[in-house]
Amino acid sequence: MEYTKLGISDLTVSRICMGCMGFGEAGNGQHTWTVDEEHSRQIIRRGLELGVNFFDTAIAYQSGNSEQYLGRALWDCAEREDVVVATKFLPRTQEEIKEGVTNVVKAGKARYIGISNCYAYQLAKANALAEREGFAKFVSVQGHYNLIFREEEREMAKLCAEDGIAMTPYSALAGGRLAKHPGETTKRMQEDSYAKMKYGATAGQDGVIIDRVAKLAGQRGVSMTEISLAWLLTKATSPVVGATKLRHIEGAAKAAELTLSVEEISYLEEPYVPHNLVGVMAQNTQASAKESHVWSTGNQKI
Repeated sequence: MEYTKLGISDLTVSRICMGCMGFGEAGNGQHTWTVDEEHSRQIIRRGLELGVNFFDTAIAYQSGNSEQYLGRALWDCAEREDVVVATKFLPRTQEEIKEGVTNVVKAGKARYIGISNCYAYQLAKANALAEREGFAKFVSVQGHYNLIFREEEREMAKLCAEDGIAMTPYSALAGGRLAKHPGETTKRMQEDSYAKMKYGATAGQDGVIIDRVAKLAGQRGVSMTEISLAWLLTKATSPVVGATKLRHIEGAAKAAELTLSVEEISYLEEPYVPHNLVGVMAQNTQASAKESHVWSTGNQKI
């Protein structure tokens, strides 16, 4: 495993961040394809063995089950000072964003803060305000970014490179699409309606890129997961890679050891065409602020 600093922070993180959205009681929240605590623990333990020290979860994942499973597993299997845990909450007002997260840092409950699903101008304005008012600044951003959805390259990637902000993209394998040959499927791909909404409309044009991933994987004698993540590792600090099976995190760890040539990167990138924003970012507008959004705290009493 390789390691790097999380942007301008002093945190050392593994190049692969384990995404924990797949951990939790199936049906106890948005998803029906998640795995129980025993299997979650096995995957977390295997990640630790492979050198993963960076884990991403959220209060919204399966009504808090994900945070609970991860916390208990790390308590039993790791030293707290050896791991970095990123979690997400759902702020309701600007005051919560500006003052709430700053107070969390001042209280020592978090070392740093990051932001997810925003436009580059929003991140730039937020950090400018933080600098002026003495609030904590965002050191990382988690956006939707992978080989078949590259809209972060328009503005966000440039801002992050200039300001030393870490990129920790989610949906690194497009809900498994960048890890499967045409015709292959999984329980998640069959049941994840949210991912279908994000990728269904562009499946034809995305399939051209997925075919190239499969072809290059065959030529290199590695998995499609390794090719897809090796590409993303040339663009981002630590991609967030979900795992519901041991082989998922094992394949992700191998990607950190794979180097693609300039020609191979160009081969993978060449067929891409611009995409409309989907998912959370499609709702990141004033007009949709009061609409019902997909993420919530579920049945938790906060």
